[in-house]
Amino acid sequence: MKKIAIYGAGGFGREIACLINKINEKSPVWELVGFFDDGKAKGTKNEYGEVLGGINEVNEYPEDLAIAIAIASPKIVEKIVSNITSSKIYYPNIIAPDVIFIDEANIQLGVGNIITFGCIISCNVNIGDFNIFNWAVTVGHDASICNYNSFMPDVKISGEVIIGNRNFFGVNSTVLQQIKIGNDTIIGASSLVLRKTKDGMTYVGNPASIIKY
Repeated sequence: MKKIAIYGAGGFGREIACLINKINEKSPVWELVGFFDDGKAKGTKNEYGEVLGGINEVNEYPEDLAIAIAIASPKIVEKIVSNITSSKIYYPNIIAPDVIFIDEANIQLGVGNIITFGCIISCNVNIGDFNIFNWAVTVGHDASICNYNSFMPDVKISGEVIIGNRNFFGVNSTVLQQIKIGNDTIIGASSLVLRKTKDGMTYVGNPASIIKY
């Protein structure tokens, strides 16, 4: 079995530990060695393992190690990846056993993606690196998703949608077909996106519109 650690020892990290256990029930693949977390003391324990340290300990790990980054903030995930410099670290895709790819031969999938239980990915979908698909996300045909995006439970991405980098989609939000979401956008929970968004903005409501703080 291959050694894996989870970066992020909070609630989502613990959920990913459960996901890894479910993957192993079907076919033993991973030995979970513990967690890394910059906000928790080394030696802190939860029900699934021990915190082994933070970014320094990752870079000092003495052997090959898979890392699953279980943090919902796209910008933090990107920062963590940029700070991991060890050639011994690699980033597998962690995919729940019940995920449905309706045409797996025509899916493009990068590295470091986490696709959790109940997700459905349609045909001719292009997914980049370090995206998180939480419970029951659906992605429509011919969609293109770049890097460092987070999709919370029950998000619905329609066909031919184009999504850039570092976007966050709140629980139960929906993007209608052929819409472009650029970069650094937040879509609030239960929002319905009907038109192209502007970079760096937060959208909420039905229809989704910009809010300012």
